[in-house]
Amino acid sequence: MPSLAAVSKIDFPFKVDQQEVKRRAKDLFITTYPQVERMMSVFDNTEILTRNFCQPLEYYNSLHSFEDQNAEYIRVSLDYSVKAVEECIASAQINKDDITDIIFISTTGLSTPSLDALIINKMRLSQNINRMAIFGLGCGGGVSGFSKASVLAKANPDAVVLLVTVELCSLTFLRNDFSKSNFIGASLFADGVAACIITGDNYENKTQNAISYVGTQSKLYFDSLDVMGWEFLDKGFKVLFSSDIPTIIAKNVNQDITSFLEKHELKLSDIKNFIFHPGGKKVLTAYEEALPVEGDFLKNTREVMNENGNMSSCTVLYVMERFFNRGFENGYGLMVSMGPGFSCEMVLLLMNKK
Repeated sequence: MPSLAAVSKIDFPFKVDQQEVKRRAKDLFITTYPQVERMMSVFDNTEILTRNFCQPLEYYNSLHSFEDQNAEYIRVSLDYSVKAVEECIASAQINKDDITDIIFISTTGLSTPSLDALIINKMRLSQNINRMAIFGLGCGGGVSGFSKASVLAKANPDAVVLLVTVELCSLTFLRNDFSKSNFIGASLFADGVAACIITGDNYENKTQNAISYVGTQSKLYFDSLDVMGWEFLDKGFKVLFSSDIPTIIAKNVNQDITSFLEKHELKLSDIKNFIFHPGGKKVLTAYEEALPVEGDFLKNTREVMNENGNMSSCTVLYVMERFFNRGFENGYGLMVSMGPGFSCEMVLLLMNKK
């Protein structure tokens, strides 16, 4: 079975206290949007303590054109992707020339050539790497990317697949957008870069933690296209998301997970490790109320959200990094994330310490 050889994440040097973000947001909005005062409590209700930002807070005080923001997206994405990949290669104890495939996931900026080409060029990776760049999966991208990397490694036992996820949500912030979605986004979303390496059966996995791919399932919910996504404007990316997201999750997630596990002759009680994307406080509550699991099964997920905010597709790999480096319970693991579409992505894993 394909297995996880390494996972790395980026903690930006500009991580900032949520209460400081709250104060800055109030200062930015108050002169042109007096109603902001009654909305400030949303920052406190997120349960986020610190936010992982790719820029100092002063950057967001100024107006930036979409051209300038996107140029910064490319610069920061490339620099920190290379750093995450280098850490991943060192951790996996592989040679960079061994990488056979690269998957790049992002939904917060645009680049053609895509960032995977820029990474290959800057790092001088093999010129014959198979490339896959995916845009638009949003918060579902981390699990979807992990799934696609595993499927590639299953098809080719000699594969060494590099997955890179980059989301610089803060660079999409629209200073003069006074919509509720933009304000909530300003209280919730953050920036992240993560990488992992998944190897095929013929490649020696040197990690002490055997995390192996078992299966995957995607689901798209009909007639829910407006639940989450972007509206593309001249000034940039305008965030769109519905307050119905926790309700949709609460209504569907139990049955979706149960039916997926049944295909593998498993029950929810067989899952020992829950590697979930933290969409937000209400999303975590929806998971906890819908799934009959004892104990604090979303502890790692919640702590990643508390310490970083919602980093879109990257966040679930930050959760995986905690399991990988801090320990897990032997048995099955389940990765889950929801994203635009509205969609659900799941990956079943077998996790055992060697």
